[in-house]
Amino acid sequence: MQEKHLKIFESKMDEVNLGKMKELNNDPLNEFLADAIELCAPDTVFVCSDDQSDMDYIRAKALETGEESKLNIEGHTIHFDGLKDQGRDPLNTKYLVPEGKDLGKRLRQINKDEGLKEVRGFLKDSMKGREMILRILCLGPINSVFSIPGVQVTDSFYVAHSENLLYRPGFEQFKKLADPADFFRVMHSAGRLGDDMTSIDVDKRRVFIDLDDRIVYSTNTQYAGNTVGFKKLCFRLAICKADAEGWLAEHMFVMGCNGPNGRKTYFTGAFPSFCGKTSTAMLTGETIVGDDLAYLRKVDGAAYAVNVEAGLFGIIKDVNPDDDPMIHEAITTPREVIFSNILIADGKPYWLGDKQQLPEKGVNFSGEWFPGKKDENGNEIPHAHKNARYTIRMSELDNMDEKADAPEGVKVGGIIYGGRDSDTWVPVRQSFNWAHGVVTIGASLESETTAATIGKEGVRAFQPMANLDFIAIPLGKYIQNHLDFPADLETSPLIFGVNYFLRDKDKFLNNMSDKRVWVKWMELRVNGEAGCLVTPTGLIPLYDDLKKLFSQVLEREYPQDDYVKQFTTRIPESMSKTERIEKIYKEQIPDTPQVFYDLLSDQKKRLQDAAARGGDYISPLDLEKLAFEVPYK
Repeated sequence: MQEKHLKIFESKMDEVNLGKMKELNNDPLNEFLADAIELCAPDTVFVCSDDQSDMDYIRAKALETGEESKLNIEGHTIHFDGLKDQGRDPLNTKYLVPEGKDLGKRLRQINKDEGLKEVRGFLKDSMKGREMILRILCLGPINSVFSIPGVQVTDSFYVAHSENLLYRPGFEQFKKLADPADFFRVMHSAGRLGDDMTSIDVDKRRVFIDLDDRIVYSTNTQYAGNTVGFKKLCFRLAICKADAEGWLAEHMFVMGCNGPNGRKTYFTGAFPSFCGKTSTAMLTGETIVGDDLAYLRKVDGAAYAVNVEAGLFGIIKDVNPDDDPMIHEAITTPREVIFSNILIADGKPYWLGDKQQLPEKGVNFSGEWFPGKKDENGNEIPHAHKNARYTIRMSELDNMDEKADAPEGVKVGGIIYGGRDSDTWVPVRQSFNWAHGVVTIGASLESETTAATIGKEGVRAFQPMANLDFIAIPLGKYIQNHLDFPADLETSPLIFGVNYFLRDKDKFLNNMSDKRVWVKWMELRVNGEAGCLVTPTGLIPLYDDLKKLFSQVLEREYPQDDYVKQFTTRIPESMSKTERIEKIYKEQIPDTPQVFYDLLSDQKKRLQDAAARGGDYISPLDLEKLAFEVPYK
C-alpha cells in the first residue's frame, strides 16, 4: 500500500478495517477510497467484508441511526425517502462528457469538468460527523465469466443494508482480479438530513455518470434507484462494457418455466415499470432467477443469462394474495425485508392495492398521515406511494431457481418484451425470426408512463427494449449489437411480445392470471410442441392450444369469444404504430441500421395486403382461410 493512502486510512480506520484494506491490496481501489475520504471528510470508515458480522453491523446501524425502523413481523423494517425523493430523477441524471465529445441529443449530459465541479462541490465535507461505509460487491454470480466487481462508498446505512439484500458479497472475489482496475465505482452521500433522516436538499440532487472512468456520483438523495449504485447506475457502465466486449447487458428478468415431463425452459424478459415484469418473473408454479437486470453471453453456441443481482427491489403496489401470491407470501412472513414509502400504523404496513382495510391514521413518506392530507400544492397525499418498494434477498423466496447462482448461468430459450398497450398488441405473439423480433417487438416497444419516474403519468412513451433510460451508447449501435448477437449461435432464442393491458373500451381483455397461460404457450413453442397462426405481425396461438392450457394451468374455461377479442389483428392500430416507430427512428436516431427500416417497410406492406384481403379487423378464426405466409424462412 502506498504511503499516502496508508496515512489517510490510518486517520479514519481502526486496525480491523485497515487490515481489510491491506488484505485487498489494490492500488486503484485505495486511490478511489482515499479520494472519497478527503472529499467527503467522514469521521470514520467501515470496510464491509463478506463476513456475516459485518452485514449484521450495517443492519443494526440502519436501525440505530433511524434510517430504518422495526415492524411487527420479525426481520421487517421500514424506510422513508421523503416527500420529494420518491423516484429516479432523469432530469438530474447526466453523463459526464469530456470536451469535444458528444453522446447525442437523446442522452442528458454535462461537460465533465463542469459536472465534476458541481457534484464534488455538493459532496465536499458531506460526511462530517458520520461513518463512511465501503461496500465491495459482485455483479453476476461469483467466480463466473459474468462476474463484474463493484465498490461503493456511502454514508447511508439504509443504502448499505439494501446492498446486503440485493447483491452477492464481493470481498473475496475482489482479491482475484486479473486487472486491479477492472471494477465499477460509486460515490454517494445522502447529504444533509432532517429529523426524519431524509435528504433535505433534494433541489441539489445529482446523479452523474462518468463512462470513461467508470464512476457514478450521487448526492442529496436516498431513494434506492438513485443511490444503490449497482442497480440502474452501474447498469449504464455495464452496457458500455458489453458493447466493447460483444455481449448484452439488459433490463430483463430471468425465469424458469416448467414444461411437460420435468422439462424446464428459461426466459428473459424486458418490461417497463408497472407493466408486469416482476409478477411475470414470479409466476405461480414457475421459478425465478432474477427480476430486473441480466447479462447475456454466448457460451458453447448458445445464449446464456445470469441475474446481475441477488435480490429484489420490487414495486409493491397491487401486491396481494390474489394477484401476486408468491411475492405476497414472501413479504408478509418472517424474513429480512425492507419496505419503503408505504403507510405504517401500529407496526403494520399498508400499501396501495393490498386489499386491506385502511387505518384512520399512521406514518408514511410525508410524516404523520391521515385521509385527506394534502401537500404544499393542495394535492391529496395517498397513504402509500405508487412507486413504494420492498427489498428482499432472492434466497428468501420459496420459488428461487436452483440455478440462480450458477456461475455458468442458464440457457435462454426465449426473450419476452412487454409494455402497456390498450389497443394494438395481442396478449402474446412470436416474431417470425430474430431480426423481426428485435425490430418490430423489442426496438418498437412502447408503454404508458408510470410513477417509477418523476413527471407526468399516462403518456404513451417510446421504450425500446424497456431500456431507453439506461442505454449509454448510440441507440442505433445498441440495436445493431442485438441484431449481430446470434451470428455465431447454433440456436437463437425465440422472441415474443406480450401485452397484459389490451382493452375493449374501459374493460381489460386479460385477467392478471392469464400471463401464466401465455408463458406456458411460449414454453411449448420454444420446444416445438404448439402450433400457431400466421398474422401480418407475427405468430399467434391456436384456440385449441390455449383452451387446453387454460384448463390445465388455471382450471378455467376459455371461451372462443374471448380468444377472438384478444387475438383479432387490428390493422389500423398496427399500421399507425409501425409508422409512429419509423418516424421516431428517422427523426431521432440517425445511426439506425438500414435493415431496421427494411423490416418495418415489409411489415407495412403485409398490413396493407391483409387489409385489402380481410378488412381492418381480422378475427383469428379467419386467418387460416386467408393463408398468410411466414415471410422469413
